[in-house]
Amino acid sequence: MAFSGKGKYLVTAFFAAAAIVFAAAMPSHASTVTVTAEKNSNLGIIKGVVRDQSGSPIADATVAIFRLGTSKLLKQVSSANDGRFLARIIPGTYTVLAVAQGFNPVTLSDVSVNRSTELVYGFRLERSGSGNTLPEKRIDRNSSKWRIRAAQMQRAIYQNREGNKPAEETTANVTVDESLPVDEAPNSTDRRTQAVIETYFAGTSNSNYAGVNFAAMTPAGDHAEFVFSGQVGKGTNAPQRFGVDAKFRPNSEHQIRVSTSFAKIGNINIAGEDKHLGQMSFQALDEWKIREGVILVYGLDYSRFLGAGSDSSISPRLGLQYDIDSKTRFQTAFTTQTDERSWSQAVNFEGAEVLFREPVSVQDIFVSNNKPKLNRSQRLEFGIERILDNRSSVEANVFFDTAIGRGVGLTAMPIDALDEAEFTDITAQQQGNARGIRVVYNRRFSSVFSAAAGYSFGNGQRLSANAITNPSEAFDEAIFQSFFGQFSADLRTGTSVKTIYRLSPQATVFAIDPFKGRLAIYDPGLSVLVTQNLPTLGLPFRAEAVVDARNMFGFQTGVSGEEGSLRLNGQRRSLRGGILVRF
Repeated sequence: MAFSGKGKYLVTAFFAAAAIVFAAAMPSHASTVTVTAEKNSNLGIIKGVVRDQSGSPIADATVAIFRLGTSKLLKQVSSANDGRFLARIIPGTYTVLAVAQGFNPVTLSDVSVNRSTELVYGFRLERSGSGNTLPEKRIDRNSSKWRIRAAQMQRAIYQNREGNKPAEETTANVTVDESLPVDEAPNSTDRRTQAVIETYFAGTSNSNYAGVNFAAMTPAGDHAEFVFSGQVGKGTNAPQRFGVDAKFRPNSEHQIRVSTSFAKIGNINIAGEDKHLGQMSFQALDEWKIREGVILVYGLDYSRFLGAGSDSSISPRLGLQYDIDSKTRFQTAFTTQTDERSWSQAVNFEGAEVLFREPVSVQDIFVSNNKPKLNRSQRLEFGIERILDNRSSVEANVFFDTAIGRGVGLTAMPIDALDEAEFTDITAQQQGNARGIRVVYNRRFSSVFSAAAGYSFGNGQRLSANAITNPSEAFDEAIFQSFFGQFSADLRTGTSVKTIYRLSPQATVFAIDPFKGRLAIYDPGLSVLVTQNLPTLGLPFRAEAVVDARNMFGFQTGVSGEEGSLRLNGQRRSLRGGILVRF
């Protein structure tokens, strides 16, 4: 089920209840090899390797240690690039849990640790196939890989929901790993600074550009971290952005997040003069875990134009999530959207996420009285998410949208135009309401293949042919329908393929996409995303190549009339390729 992201600390808590309940009920298939350490120490050691079904090591897997019979987390470590982990802990009897994104969790109960001993475990995790595990709850927003795609640009208001929903099934699958030498275990599993660098080239029907994205996460103790991110590029549409995110957990019930960013949008023509336009954004949120299964989110969003404009917006952000039972979740949220990106991708750090994205296009900025206006849209939604069985889930939402003022770039093509020089670019302002429902069904066929489908129906707005002669009448109220189909393959060779087909007939124009937060790609028509893990030759980093083709058929929403035709400027055919490296 597609629930929002969170840090590894809370990911482990997600499975705490299951680890305790099933430990006593299920037979243990675990075996260990105990080695007495030569050194004199008051601590015991639990170490080993986390691998997948094919025997490949899993990096950044989380191994957590709980006091036996309780959900109290005592120790948590992450596996290294080669899958190895090491945890030092005082003697006692514990429950050990191993989990990684994209894999089912594994728990061991009654793990006895003596003084000056080392327990060696070889965890072998199976790829997730249950609708109630972490990857099914985050099918697009968080894949099993450390690179996550664009659904996070429209992510839900909740940032750490998974830790509060009990798992339905946890099975132990641990084997003896006597091949792990004691002296080859990592010496430290403390939180460390992590960095990501991506270089890419993108081409669209409008222009080509190249750029570099970078981000670094620096922990500040055990309960806080700072993330610095930036985007630079060369070309007309290349993003220019710098942001700082801070996350702080004062206690187990609250998680506070503060983020700010500055972005260069581009040059905008004001009264015949080109002027620079930028945007500053600020967000502050508190996620309050009222009790087990109930989370309240409250905060505010603030945005302001810089340079050529000074328009600003401040709005509340509210949300409530309630787990009715272990398979059913109710949620409601009120959010405001002040920008819309055509490209977006996210990367996961330990307990933090970073979005790489473009600013809103200059062509989609509406100018009134020589002053650019912020795009402003709001959504109030209510939804139910339900796990159907071990491989499928469904969700149904009702939403109410309000477009307070949103610029939409259009191209008017007169019927007698002989070439593109006679086409006219206009920016219309979209205002009005939309309401509808959406239903999304997710199904995992195997550890490799999965699919999703969605349907949305309601009353919204569509392009009007009257805008060719009168831009103030660009939109009409109309009944809309929107469909999507998605098929994904995550191969053991490190290749991941995702295909999405979108269809919204009758020239529908959405202020906020009806499937917000449920897709990796929002472009119309057919889009394909291919990623491939690259060899690192033993170097301490991971690399991934990306090929992203959007709207491959070149479909453009538009209408035709006696005076000519009208087409949306955004979401044209585009191709992007790049390499992302994580240290």
